[in-house]
Amino acid sequence: MLHSPRTSFGRTVIVLAVVALLAGCATTGKARDPRDPWEGLNRSTYKFNSFMDRNLFNPMGRAYKKITPKPVDTGISNFFSNLKDISVVANDVLQLKGQFASDAARFVFNSSFGLFGLIDVSSHIGLPRHKEDFGQTLGVWGVGPGPYLIVPLFGPSTVRDATGLLVDGALFSPISLSYLHNDAYRGGLMGLKFIKFKADLLSTRNLIKEASVDPYEFTKNAYLNRRDNMVHDKSTAQPSFKEIMNE
Repeated sequence: MLHSPRTSFGRTVIVLAVVALLAGCATTGKARDPRDPWEGLNRSTYKFNSFMDRNLFNPMGRAYKKITPKPVDTGISNFFSNLKDISVVANDVLQLKGQFASDAARFVFNSSFGLFGLIDVSSHIGLPRHKEDFGQTLGVWGVGPGPYLIVPLFGPSTVRDATGLLVDGALFSPISLSYLHNDAYRGGLMGLKFIKFKADLLSTRNLIKEASVDPYEFTKNAYLNRRDNMVHDKSTAQPSFKEIMNE
């Protein structure tokens, strides 16, 4: 049975609220990092995610990389990036950024001349990709990040960014909108997007393990610093860690 975006969004918000409540109950004593008051629960979720990655998603990601030719992998990346540009344009408007016209043109050109986004023709004609989401929009309008939060199966976030992810998914994602009535089609796209997301993280996870004594702290600091840079449109010194940021 299909659910409207509003119903799905409401249920997910309730789930996040319950998680936040449990996290608050699980926190004892003074947190070492005021940005991370739910560190106990977050570390447990981090371990759960690592277990799932090691035993399920990493093998799936390696299989995907092995059987997918590079041009096909690039086309898949371009396709999902093009769909995400819908959210980028919407958040450009919400942030009152003049780049919305460029981003809208980028989506139109890639969707038409780029064969539904499989080919990134826009980048070759001077229309670069921008990264805007509702979490950034909230930050631009003064909403603080809130507590750091590890989202099960996905990874680092904050309360603000997790809320933004829900809004982007419920309102601006063609995959989740109710007019896609074919559940198999919608589920297949979401599954492919998730496997692709995990496959792209394979090399980064090895880098994190090699570069840090505490991968949890390394990931947290990298994520929070980069998100602050993105909200304030500052250049970042960590472009190679973009996979950590769920981009």
